[in-house]
Amino acid sequence: MVDDNDPVDWRKLREFAGVDLSRSYVLSWHAERESLVVDIDLLLEPEHPFYEAPRPAEKVCIRPAFIEFPYCERLAARGAAGGPAHIAPTVAGGAIEGFRVLADGHYEMHGDFGNVSIRSERPILRLKGV
Repeated sequence: MVDDNDPVDWRKLREFAGVDLSRSYVLSWHAERESLVVDIDLLLEPEHPFYEAPRPAEKVCIRPAFIEFPYCERLAARGAAGGPAHIAPTVAGGAIEGFRVLADGHYEMHGDFGNVSIRSERPILRLKGV
């Protein structure tokens, strides 16, 4: 359980072990059933089970992935509140600067796309094609 006064950085969440969100990039946001889905280019670190040495033209291991926020009840982006169905016109893509848990079921992500507040079940990180 997370205390409202004690935010938890993404680095302490087991779902994000072996990745670096601060060097990842949001491609798009969309609603899928009752979930908010964030498509990202995800930087994998060497300790991640699907890490591969970068190809000659690459410097890091980047893989397509998504973060799913199941049963998303509330979304607030750049001061405009709405449900997951309203995500497309309100939030653009961009570099992720931070992601943290503010309280149980309350998450905050910020970056080039602004500040996004999400209320949902615990997020699920999945690599595409795995």
